[in-house]
This record gives sequence, structure tokens and C-alpha cells, in this order.
Amino acid sequence: MNWRTFAALLARDAHVARRNLATLLLQTMLQPMLFVFVFGRVLISSGMMAASYKGLLLPGIMAVTMVITGIWAVAMPLIAEFQFTREIEDRLLAPMRIEWLAVEKILFGMVQALVSGAVVLPTGWLVLGHGVGITLDQPALWLTVVFLIAVFSSAGGLALGCSVGQTQIGLMFSMVIAPMIFFGCVYYPWSALDHFPIVQKLVLLNPLVYASEGLRGTMVPHMPHLPTLLVAGVLLVVDVALIVVGLNRFDRKSVS
Repeated sequence: MNWRTFAALLARDAHVARRNLATLLLQTMLQPMLFVFVFGRVLISSGMMAASYKGLLLPGIMAVTMVITGIWAVAMPLIAEFQFTREIEDRLLAPMRIEWLAVEKILFGMVQALVSGAVVLPTGWLVLGHGVGITLDQPALWLTVVFLIAVFSSAGGLALGCSVGQTQIGLMFSMVIAPMIFFGCVYYPWSALDHFPIVQKLVLLNPLVYASEGLRGTMVPHMPHLPTLLVAGVLLVVDVALIVVGLNRFDRKSVS
């Protein structure tokens, strides 16, 4: 492992991210903030939704923002570098093992996911106004869940970025990302699917469910949610699986 090279690659990606910060924020945060305003302010102010829905909504918005940011930050550059710009060829010549280049991608995606979560939480809280009811009685557990979500998003981005072709980008968002969001318990708790037992069981295959429910359980524990320790365990298994798959796919893609 060449730490100087690893740090240089991180610094280069950080420089590119700073240069494209405005575009990145619009791509990843505009839609969640619109959902926060419409569902959390407009519908509640008009009396069509209960005021308690604010606390239910914000953790889900934070989860989906982190997940989409991490996936976007890792998958899209990889697709471009492997298939359009070929910049990956220069990086593969760096004096370190190929696997560490993939690890650098995961780490940088994690940082972007964590930053987006740190931005969307106070911003969404400000948009929703008073009465959100967020409490962090177990900060260590909350930080653990946040960290696991960041790993999931970036490792998932690595796996997708090394598996999707340039002609399949639209298909990836329509067939993978969109269903994951709408059936990820972002805008409703998992218990809301009680009347749809088959769907309720099937959505448990969606890792975003555990991200949303995990943040809900640590931020608004009085709201319905899956057991937080169960959520953390599932996210840990998903993270390990995606890291292994992502590293394997990256190695094969690089060699080919």
C-alpha cells in the first residue's frame, strides 16, 4: 500500500468535487428538499397531513439523500472513466495495488454521503420548522447507522459502476434506483405496509428500507420502526457483500 499515492488520489477527487460542488448539490439534494417542502410543509399546513409526519419524513429524506449521493459519486465517474474518458487507465498505473484504487473510490463516496447527510439534516429541519420531534438519545448507535449507510451507498455505487454499461444508465435509474426509493420506506414506515403483506416482505430485500428505518429508530424512536440492532446487523452484512462484489467487479473490469 502506497499511502502517498492513495492520499494524492483522494486529494484529486476532492478537488474535482469542490469544483463541481454546486452541480453536485443540485443533483443530489434538490429533489429531497422539494419532497420535504411539499409533504412536510404544504400538506401539513393545509391540514391534509398530521403534524407528526414531519418527524417520520426527515430521517427517510436523510437516508435517501445519503444513499443516492454515494451511489452517484462512485457509479457515474466509474462508468465515464471506464467507457468514455478512459481516465481509469492513468489511475491503474499508479504505484499501488488495483484493489486500493477501488477502496479509494469507496472511501471518497462515503465522505460525500456523510457530507450530504450532514447538510440535508439541518436544512430539512429548517424547512420543516418547529414540531419535528427529533431526538438523539443514543448518539453512538445513530453514528453507527449513519456510517453503515455511507458504506452501503458508496460500495453499492462501486458495484453498479462496474456492472452497468454506458447504454444502460437510464435503465439503472428506472429499474434499480427508482423502485429502491419508492419501496425503501423513505416516506412511510415499514409498518404502513401491513395491509400489503406480500409487498411488506418483499421490500425487506431493499437495503434502503433498513437505512430509513435505522435512522427513524435512532432519531424518532417513538415512531414505528424496525428494531435498530436488527437494522444495523443487516446493513453490516449488506456492506460486506457489496464491498466484496464491488472489489471483484472492479478487478475484473480493470484487467479486461
